[in-house]
Amino acid sequence: PPPLIQTAQETELSDFKWTSRVLVVFADSPLDPSFNDQISLLEARPEPLLTRDVVILTDTDPDARSPIRTELRPRGFALVIVDKDGRVMLRKPAPWDVREITRAIDKTPLRQQEIESGR
Repeated sequence: PPPLIQTAQETELSDFKWTSRVLVVFADSPLDPSFNDQISLLEARPEPLLTRDVVILTDTDPDARSPIRTELRPRGFALVIVDKDGRVMLRKPAPWDVREITRAIDKTPLRQQEIESGR
């Protein structure tokens, strides 16, 4: 399986449509304390994210203008969750722990359908 956390680089959100939820962690530098806090929170509890088909992408280089950064247009640190249908579900300007992220995901209609169908 691919690593839990990958860099966004040339990736596009459409690459994940209907297969994965995408959690994108943006910052203007890899040294941003909020960025490092967010990555630590995600690495501490990966299992609940994996069971929800979450792929984590990072982008800490605004000058590179990755396709995902161009599409989502973050300012500074941002946590953005995109559902499997390609819709932005959530934008947060501060780190969130895995429990808060999974609760937000579990409230979506798509996740409710997955739970009901026993997926």
